[in-house]
Amino acid sequence: MSHAPLVLVDGSSYLYRAFHALPPLANSKGMQTGAVKGVLNMLRSLRKQYPDSPFAVVFDAKGGTFRDELFADYKANRPPMPEELRGQIEPLHASVRALGYPLLCVEGVEADDVIGTLARQCAALGRDVIISTGDKDMAQLVCQHVTLVNTMTGSVYDIEGVKTKFGVGPELIIDYLALMGDKVDNIPGVPGVGEKTAQGLLVGLNGGLDVLYANLDKVADLPIRGAKTLAAKLAEHREMAYLSYQLATIKIDVPLDIEIDALHPGEQDREALAALFAELEFKGWLDDLQREQAKARLAAPPAPATKAPSGGLFDQLDQPEDAADEPAAAASQYETVLEQARFEAWLEKLQAAELIAFDTETTSLDPQQAQVVGVSFAVTAGEAAYVPLAHSYMGVPAQLDRDAVLRALKPILEDPAKAKVGQHAKYDINVLANASTPISVQGVAFDTMLESYVLDSTATRHDMDSLALKYLDHGTIRFEDIAGKGAKQLTFDQIALEQAGPYAAEDADVTLRLHQTLWQKLEATPSLAKVLCEIEMPLVPVLARIERQGALVDAKLLGEHSVELGERLVELERQAFAIAGEEFNLGSPKQLGAILYEKLGLPVISKTATGQASTAEAVLAELAEQDFELPKVLMQYRSLSKLKSTYTDRLPEQINPRTGRIHTSYHQAVAATGRLSSSDPNLQNIPIRTAEGRRIRQAFVAPSGYKLVAADYSQIELRIMAHLAKDEGLLDAFRNDRDVHRATAAEVFGVELDAVSGDQRRSAKAINFGLIYGMSAFGLAKQIGVDRKQAQAYIDRYFARYPGVLAYMERTREQATQQGYVETLFGRRLYLPDIHAKNPSLRKGAERTAINAPMQGTAADIMKRAMVAVDGWLLTCGLDAKVILQVHDELVLEVREDQIEALKAGLLPLMSGAAELDVPLLVEAGVGANWDEAH
Repeated sequence: MSHAPLVLVDGSSYLYRAFHALPPLANSKGMQTGAVKGVLNMLRSLRKQYPDSPFAVVFDAKGGTFRDELFADYKANRPPMPEELRGQIEPLHASVRALGYPLLCVEGVEADDVIGTLARQCAALGRDVIISTGDKDMAQLVCQHVTLVNTMTGSVYDIEGVKTKFGVGPELIIDYLALMGDKVDNIPGVPGVGEKTAQGLLVGLNGGLDVLYANLDKVADLPIRGAKTLAAKLAEHREMAYLSYQLATIKIDVPLDIEIDALHPGEQDREALAALFAELEFKGWLDDLQREQAKARLAAPPAPATKAPSGGLFDQLDQPEDAADEPAAAASQYETVLEQARFEAWLEKLQAAELIAFDTETTSLDPQQAQVVGVSFAVTAGEAAYVPLAHSYMGVPAQLDRDAVLRALKPILEDPAKAKVGQHAKYDINVLANASTPISVQGVAFDTMLESYVLDSTATRHDMDSLALKYLDHGTIRFEDIAGKGAKQLTFDQIALEQAGPYAAEDADVTLRLHQTLWQKLEATPSLAKVLCEIEMPLVPVLARIERQGALVDAKLLGEHSVELGERLVELERQAFAIAGEEFNLGSPKQLGAILYEKLGLPVISKTATGQASTAEAVLAELAEQDFELPKVLMQYRSLSKLKSTYTDRLPEQINPRTGRIHTSYHQAVAATGRLSSSDPNLQNIPIRTAEGRRIRQAFVAPSGYKLVAADYSQIELRIMAHLAKDEGLLDAFRNDRDVHRATAAEVFGVELDAVSGDQRRSAKAINFGLIYGMSAFGLAKQIGVDRKQAQAYIDRYFARYPGVLAYMERTREQATQQGYVETLFGRRLYLPDIHAKNPSLRKGAERTAINAPMQGTAADIMKRAMVAVDGWLLTCGLDAKVILQVHDELVLEVREDQIEALKAGLLPLMSGAAELDVPLLVEAGVGANWDEAH
């Protein structure tokens, strides 16, 4: 018999505590999941502490118990269980079972009684018991062999711990509860007896209720407040005290047909867990399951030239019990191609295929520097090949010649009539364009990353591993599983073919299978299929060309700017020290908090999750607005420090040594609304309202003999608002080319158009843009420097003057609530998972998004359509001009000086004609030797 302690978990106690103590968490469907996650976290932690112990999780059963028969009002004070908690009980029970933990629910008694019975049985055998609970009633069970552990607080209560906590030993806990009662469970107790009085009575008379009621005459002499009248009160409520004793007593004789050693956890049901974690959207745990499954597949002995069926995470769900004994329906045939004859056989398959899934394996995530290590293909689901070309570890088998293979593949990959599908195909397009045998890939008809993104941008991440799990119930082999992590991670050319082959072939196979699933879903909604085929897919080669072109930057200018910023930061640091009266680390929240709040006594605006006064950016900004000197200096310091570290120091390091240019990466599947984002470097966040930010743009330069042209949509989201709202006032302002902010100011402030002041125009601009983003009267008041009442009056007047805008907002909120999504003019959908949330702040946030997303998403669609049109024109017009950047509503082009006017003559109509609205799309173009000058 094992001597490891029995661990009993009070599941019901932890479920309630997790629900009330942890921040709310919900999945994309609005289902609350925080309590489930909290309890499962606790169970995992506890299991690690007691890995060899018998282990049971005990919950209250449905229905009443014997206590309800003893006292009709037992637990009557408890409010009804919140629906958000009730809905988490079943998924928690299912998760506990899937984790392999024994789960106990016994009708007619509470979880406490089951735990008490098992604990006493074990203790009688001299065996130790750990009870994991947050319930003070359980202290009555503590003895030499029984200890309480509160996992949420880290508290441990043995006999001495109970005495310290409650002032009495475990043997008197029931009497203690009987006297003072329990408001939570509606145990009445004796009126007027609290903790201190109960302790004084029990300790003073050295006994429980029986001793107390046998010695009521001695109560008046006890050193207890109100002792002289206490005896009479106790006598009056004697019956209630003994009833309370019964209610507080945990049963230790529940008939249980349970063998203690049979409570050892069993094997996890990984398929059931994966289904549950996917439904609950516990993505980190789902990721762990994928990794474990993939590692198990890699560890299995490989079959010759094939790979065993993957056994997706959900494969065993809802199958008959004997289904596992049946042969797999479709074993995946994965081949590592090392012989010319096998490669030629695959070439024939590719030439005959209607659709080819392809992927590259490389030495780097940077497509401008990556070298091709191998290529993989699939033309039939479940069948794929990997052709290794440049693996270079010791003992690697002979591989086919890289350039010879690429030359053989070139006609197929460059054939625009040969349809292809990739996952994030832009990366592979750029890698192959830069290869030793360059391939200009054409005919990429589908991209599974973009298919998922267009289908529902918010449903999941759009990487292959996440998509395979969501749409195929398949856990993929992860790169970390074969390459390791951190500083010792291998590059792909160092990975053994036995592992590299299945990994790479699976990529192609999964890409094909994902496409088959996702395209079917998209075809069911023609507007979404149209967004994919007419906007997103045509944009892929356009972005690839922009990335390969890159932007020229003046490293010397950036270096000089960096030195100046460094000097300015030293000055600001000295100013901060002078104000504080001492030196401190400006980057330390702890030291900064001590200076701001303890030494200088500034008001605490908000606190962190740990209860510390916050030094976050928004807090410093608010303190700076209140005219406190140190926060102002700190705001300047942080702003300049960020510019220095992110741009002036970093940009020169990001210049590609081969091209002498910076090559950002554009992302189509990140921003939920459809907007492009960029990284390495992120060009979207260079500030343009400050002189220092504009100086960074000055470092983006045109080469000798060329200029930069920056073409920018003017007030595009306001124009889209006018179109969507059909408001005559806004439509009229734009149709007549009036300054819309000045026109709004005239309406809101009740003045003639030519009498609008600069301040009134700025306030009107804040109103125009603020309402698009759902700004409240409070936010507007803060922005334009008026009180909340005045700001609300401005908003009311705006809606009175532009009733179409208010009608659009109300209509859009209603549509979003009814259908769960909003659409752009071109049919792109943005789903709003929080639109039905019970949490008002989440729901209001979703409503604000619903109003803004059609405008922001339509603007993104227009820009993408314009980019495709401009790119197509530049490829055929004969001008020496190329797009080098896309940022927000702006395109930046590099053009030969003598062709500037010809470029503008073709560019501006293409951009303004990218959509037909009820108002003109105005595009303004500037020219300069650098980006700032052109903007």
